[in-house]
Amino acid sequence: MAIPVKLEVFEGPLDLLLHLIEKNKVDIYDIPIVEITAQYLEYIQQMQTEDMNVMSEFLVMAATLLDIKCRMLLPKEVNEEGEEEDPRAELVQKLLEYKMYKYMSYELKDRQVDAGRTLFKEKTLPREIEDYRPPVDFEELLGDADLNKLQMLFKTVMRRQEDKIDPVRSTFGKIEKDEIDADLKTAYIEEYIHTHKTFSFRQLLEKQRSKMEIIVTFLIVLEMMKTGKISIVQEDTFDDIIITSQVA
Repeated sequence: MAIPVKLEVFEGPLDLLLHLIEKNKVDIYDIPIVEITAQYLEYIQQMQTEDMNVMSEFLVMAATLLDIKCRMLLPKEVNEEGEEEDPRAELVQKLLEYKMYKYMSYELKDRQVDAGRTLFKEKTLPREIEDYRPPVDFEELLGDADLNKLQMLFKTVMRRQEDKIDPVRSTFGKIEKDEIDADLKTAYIEEYIHTHKTFSFRQLLEKQRSKMEIIVTFLIVLEMMKTGKISIVQEDTFDDIIITSQVA
């Protein structure tokens, strides 16, 4: 009868590698890649998981270890600076980073546990103490100030307020937005054209109540002339403009 063996659960391939390094008490900067690779492969052979995403991570690391093992059997590569490159350097860097984050997570967890044990006491001060306000010593507050100094201070403050006033904009009246509905104005002009057929531009403007209405009316007349709804005639430069409807 086989004896069931329960394997330790690791968070990932780097966690397993770090465990093997600490278990064998080897220098992380000088990993015995042959021994660690053998132990790593032995572990993943005993793994029983149906999650291919998890299994694939461990297999990728196994392939990386085998690649490093093969590269260490070959002549060492030399970089541009003439120094020999260690095939384990990239793996060592990843392990160091993972180890740092792992122990940081332990520290944060300990702080969370400690914070959960912290209790706070509510305020129990008497109402008289909470409502107490130290008395104001007006003589100490005024010091050597007298009426003349206070008057000079008042004038200085008022002068600063006057300097903030814009001499131009402060004389403006209230500016109100003149709302003109272009659609309603267009409908009005079309109705006017339909009932009058031929008329002067001055007649059209007689019932406009504001400068903005005159501008909008002028723009609508130009648009109607562009679309061929009306025609415009002006005999001389300052003569009245005659508008004629072209819509049957």
